[in-house]
Amino acid sequence: MKNFNNKLIVITGAGSGMGRAYALEFAKLGARLALNDYDSKGLSETVKMVRKNGSTEIYSATFDVADRSAMETFAADVKNALGNAHVIINNAGVSGDGKPVWATPLSSIERVMGINFYGVVHGTQVFLPQLIENGEGAVVNVSSVFGLIGPPNNSDYSAAKFAVRGFTEALMVELLDSPISVHLVHPGGIATNIANVPQHQAFSDKYLSTPPEAIVRHVIRGIRRGTPKIVYGKDSFKTWFGANFVPLRLLNKIIWWDMRDVIDRSDYPLQPTISKPLTTPIKERNAG
Repeated sequence: MKNFNNKLIVITGAGSGMGRAYALEFAKLGARLALNDYDSKGLSETVKMVRKNGSTEIYSATFDVADRSAMETFAADVKNALGNAHVIINNAGVSGDGKPVWATPLSSIERVMGINFYGVVHGTQVFLPQLIENGEGAVVNVSSVFGLIGPPNNSDYSAAKFAVRGFTEALMVELLDSPISVHLVHPGGIATNIANVPQHQAFSDKYLSTPPEAIVRHVIRGIRRGTPKIVYGKDSFKTWFGANFVPLRLLNKIIWWDMRDVIDRSDYPLQPTISKPLTTPIKERNAG
């Protein structure tokens, strides 16, 4: 798609960060909006910001994207209120527990998968028929650079983002000869509040610096150009390069070295120690 004027854009997770930036940027292009977020206050603020800058038609609903029935109701209500969607941006996401695999509760993995992966599945499946009925459209699924590499203390989050990647790449092939374009987004360090909790603060301070507006404009250009994989944001290129060209054994060491100071290692059974210098003569050390 190249023209978004009067087209209906569905955006999940629109209450802050990239979701809010998508809403504001598409509104500037004359699009109509259907917005979702779990945070009613944040969503209301986004709606007010969009309306302050223009007369865009907006439909909004507060619900958890992990809830399939709620997503189905949303799709039906959007169609009744504004007609068929043209673009679905499955952007909603949450951070994980910030713990290593052995200390991550199953409930955390299920929560993160429910929102970050199944939310993408639900949004894609319920709105895709509307795009097909229109004979044009775009599906934009947001993964992460953590859908390219496996970082420590992020197994729950990374698993969901890898799942989004596989799901979306398969969809690309399935819709290859259709008028529907499919786009997989791997944001780098975007300055949003997704990691704005105490256990992620050091990580946020070090990595999250790219303005949400910057990646949103880049993604919109990607939709217009038909770019299937969109990698953008702080450290995104080096992460993509490492994932594709650096041997995994070496890549793992690089990732650990880069992140070792911003993760909580209190749950690690073996803490790195500084070995005492060897002072025993070589012959004596080797004896016996």
